[in-house]
Amino acid sequence: MAAAFPNLFSFTSRTLPILLSLPFHSTSFHLYATTMSSSPVFKRAKIDGLPSSTKTIGTHSGTFQADEALGCWMLRQTPTYRNSPVVRSRDPAVLDTCDIVIDVGGIYDHDSLRYDHHQRDYDEKFTPKQNKDGTTSERCTKLSASGLVYRHYGKEVIKQYYPDLTEDMLNLAYEKMYNSFCEAIDAIDTGVEPIPGGLDPPISLVYRDSTGLSARVSRCNPRWNEVDATTNQPPNPDERFEIASQMCGDDFMSVLSKIVEADLPARSIVEQAVNDRFECDASGEIIKLPSGGLPWKSEVYELEHQNKIEPLIKYVLYTDQGGMWRIQCVSVEGKAFENRLGLPKEWRG
Repeated sequence: MAAAFPNLFSFTSRTLPILLSLPFHSTSFHLYATTMSSSPVFKRAKIDGLPSSTKTIGTHSGTFQADEALGCWMLRQTPTYRNSPVVRSRDPAVLDTCDIVIDVGGIYDHDSLRYDHHQRDYDEKFTPKQNKDGTTSERCTKLSASGLVYRHYGKEVIKQYYPDLTEDMLNLAYEKMYNSFCEAIDAIDTGVEPIPGGLDPPISLVYRDSTGLSARVSRCNPRWNEVDATTNQPPNPDERFEIASQMCGDDFMSVLSKIVEADLPARSIVEQAVNDRFECDASGEIIKLPSGGLPWKSEVYELEHQNKIEPLIKYVLYTDQGGMWRIQCVSVEGKAFENRLGLPKEWRG
């Protein structure tokens, strides 16, 4: 393939259309079929028929947030607390009767099954985050109630739905799930701003997003003047909590299923492409994938961190559904619309 794809930096506006119109060769199809057959396939287990638990989960009453709603949902996926009733109260005597308590009580102690994060000296964080240069750094946020539940029960939840995961795959899914889903819930609940302060000049958001899970859970709380049209009474906050908790679970599973069923199988393909990058182009900055449909961006970033790859990968080549070769720029990590190295304007679609 190195002969078929000269160094992109020497391309002209005449050679790019040739690249993009190359036929889907039989060797490429063979590579696609081989890589697909060698990639792991994971299917979600059905756990709806498992027996329910008689144990009770305690959390606070009043206004609810995403962290305890998600935390309760996660606990209910484990055999020990499968479909357990949730008791919402701030009365210590009531909470003492619960088998496990989250987000209330002023205690974090795994042995006694108490998982609150509001203590003055509390400083619990998830495992350090891997940086671009291969080093690690402390997380930006402390663990909320859902973060504590995920720390202790997250792997068990993942394993319930995907029992065929190997230990390495389970650990990878566990880390990815926190990075792409749980960390934001923790940060929002504990008051971490998405843009760090103290910047000169200061940076402010140009728009605000209220479509995230934490915002949607907040809107489930009964409004101050809301009246149920059927009962002519204020809505039942416990019923609304159940709606919010299931909403959290639906979002959790949406992200988890993508990670396990799409990202993990794609990882081995992307990893092979990264390992073979010098066969694709002498610069080592171009990789070739057998298909453009597989998720590759997060895998490229993670593999670069893991293997301390320099120079960074700039372009990805792949075939589309019509068998035509395409090229895509790799974006700057953490940026949605900025490429590491953009193509000349006359080449862009």
